[in-house]
Formats: sequence, structure tokens, C-alpha cells
Amino acid sequence: MSILEGDSAADRLASLDEKLAIDRKEGFTPPKTGEVNNHIHTAYSFSPYRPAEAAYRAWRSGLDAAGIIDHESVSGCGEMLDAGEHIGIAITSGFELRVDAAGTALEGRRINNPDSRGLLYIVIHGIPRQNLDEVNAFLMPIRESRNKRNREQVSTLNGILVDAGLPTLDFDTDVVPISMSAEGGSITERHILFALAEKMAGRFGRGEALTGAIETSLGLKVPSTIAERLSDSENPHFLYDLLGLFKGALVSRFYREPDAAECPPIAGATSLADRVGAIACYAYLGDVGETPTGDKKAETFEDAWLDELFDEIPKLGFRAVTYMPPRNTKEQLERVKSKCAEKGLMEISGVDINSSRQSFRCPEVTLPEFAHLNDRTWALIAHEHLSTRGGPGLFSLESPMADAALDIRLDVYARMGRRMDASHPETIIDAARKEGL
Repeated sequence: MSILEGDSAADRLASLDEKLAIDRKEGFTPPKTGEVNNHIHTAYSFSPYRPAEAAYRAWRSGLDAAGIIDHESVSGCGEMLDAGEHIGIAITSGFELRVDAAGTALEGRRINNPDSRGLLYIVIHGIPRQNLDEVNAFLMPIRESRNKRNREQVSTLNGILVDAGLPTLDFDTDVVPISMSAEGGSITERHILFALAEKMAGRFGRGEALTGAIETSLGLKVPSTIAERLSDSENPHFLYDLLGLFKGALVSRFYREPDAAECPPIAGATSLADRVGAIACYAYLGDVGETPTGDKKAETFEDAWLDELFDEIPKLGFRAVTYMPPRNTKEQLERVKSKCAEKGLMEISGVDINSSRQSFRCPEVTLPEFAHLNDRTWALIAHEHLSTRGGPGLFSLESPMADAALDIRLDVYARMGRRMDASHPETIIDAARKEGL
């Protein structure tokens, strides 16, 4: 399934150059979609794709710009940024993590995290490249704490599997090798479930034996559409489809709450973002309805108290709100857009890519009412690449534009981002000079 070869970033970038040379020889030109996606996961958290391949697939999909966002890891950011220069696609970098709302007005509430009350997902976008090491030092103990919990979760899951007469997992030999943890990547519940998917496939193969074991031994209902996929001998996404079934129905049975070492206070994360010149973003989820296939149930999150939430977001140190347009209704998105304008918060969009079945595209950002999300992406690009080269970021107090309204700053930075040559991002300096920065 992988397009690029290599066990190291250098090897993958070399493979990328070979692939690009073939594309040029064949006259390949990606479609012009006018779309952006700032939330692409890589193998440094969970994904079929190493960073260089994620950048390449984003480009082939027709994206104008792409962003790498991994859970508790920035270790793939350098490779993705380098790949962007090789390809000529603008790249931004950041990470996602859970933080603790204890001591704030959000304490104990069901926020944007389906698994835990009082813990919320946030995203740190636009990290200047020279500060990635400092961010990694912040994230390293978080990953270590998560791995302690991962071992406990595997132990709990094994108890379920033993009772069901199914093959068990060994964290060190089954889970760790399918991660990039040795290179600074994180290990998530998806890794555990992918390892389980491999074990189940090895025992039962595809088809009725597998689905029967899942329903009889684990007591999980397999929707008909998923059963068809799991029976298709030509399905290249088989393991990811099986993982998706397990994630929707099994995680709650072995999940253990993370501790304080894994989920720092909100203020600790937002102050880190300010310190390294990045942008701390609240990740809006919004209420969801049950899917026709039954793999997701209806759940409520922030929508009933959104006004109260947006009163708190700026107080907690967030500069922006990030969200995934395909997940929400037009009405939800319009409301978030209005609240961001009211509170002076930047909007950042993206779609989390972590399965081979997913498309890198995000056509919602081409709708007239959400076209501003493209401009915000170009502003984010300018922010990150100008800050990387010693210039002022969007929220820098030393910026000549520090007193300008946010919308004005965003428009100026968007122009700079569009003028930047993605193959030579240092050209952002000339773009900034033209704007008087």
C-alpha cells in the first residue's frame, strides 16, 4: 500500500524524489481543487503513511496546502516540511493532545472527548521549526506516561480475549513494532486495535469465520456494510475496516483513564504554545447523530452550552478554534464561525487522516460560506514560516501589526502565504517585506 520506500526520513525523501521524477516524465499534474487540510496524521501517531508519503498523497489529491498533526508527537514534522519543499506544496506542523480542565470553568464537563469528562482535545498549530525540539521535550514524558497506560489497557483487553477464547496481545512484540515510538512517535488505542485486527485475521482470515467470531466471542454487532468489507478478498483496507469496527465497539471495555502526567493542565499547554510561537487551538467536536451503518451512536458534546464555552476559550489562552468540516452540519459550522468572529478567535480547519480508506480532500472549504478557511490556512502558513525565519508571528506582541484587528492581520498573512514559493519557503521574508513587516 506504501508508495515510497525507506526506513529513514532521508531514504523516504530520496524515494520521493524518484517518484516525482517519474511523475514529471509522465506529465502528471495534480487536480486543482482549491482545498486544504491542516490535520493529517502520520505513522508518528497512527496512519498508514510516513510523513513524506502523506505530503505526496496530499499533493496528488490536489490539496494546495497540508498540515501534519500527530498525537503527542512532533517527530515527523521535519520530514513532512522537507517533503513539502521537494514537492512544492506548502506544509504546516503541529500536534494534538489531551489536557486537563481541572481548576477551570470546564472542570468535570463533557467537552470534546468521547472517552473522558474534564479532559479535552486541543491542537497546537504553526510551530516554528527551530522550536520543535523544545516541544518534543514537553511531549516526551507525556508519551512515556501514555505507554504505561497502554500496557495496562493491553492487560485489560487480554482478560477479555482470554474469556472469549481469542488470541491475546503482547505489548512489546505485537503493539510497539507497528508504531514509530522508537523514533519519537506515540502509541494510541488504534495501535492496540490494529494489533488485535492482525491477530484476528491471522486466526480467522476473512469472511464468515471472522465475523462470526467477533459476534459470538466478543458480543459485537457487525453491521452488514462492514461484514461485506470484511468478506471481500480484494479489500485493500481490510485491517483498517476491522480496526474501525473494534474502535467503535470495543475501546470502552478496556479503556483506562489517563492520569495527570499524561494530560497536563490547559494552562501548561497554552503557555507552551505562546512560548514557542505556536497557536493553541480549541478543537470543536459538536454533537453527532447516529450513522446509518450503526458504527457510531448519537452523542452530545458542546453544542448545548456553546455560548458558555466560547466565553471561556479566550480566558484559557486559546488563540483559535480548529474543527473538521465533514464532521459537522452546516448549521453547526455557521454557529462556530459566528462565535469565533465574536470572540476574536482564528479558525483553522482540517480532516484527521488515519486510515487508508480516507480521502485527503476537504471539499467543504470550497463552499462560499467557508472559503475563508482557505485564507486562514495561508495565514497559518505565513505565520509558521515567517516565525521560523525570525519574523513576527500572527500573535507576536513585537509585531508591527500587534495592535491591528485579527481579521486585518489574517488578511495580510494570507497574502504573504500565497506569495511564498513552497519549494523555497524562505521567500516568505520577501513577501513580509512587501507588507511592511
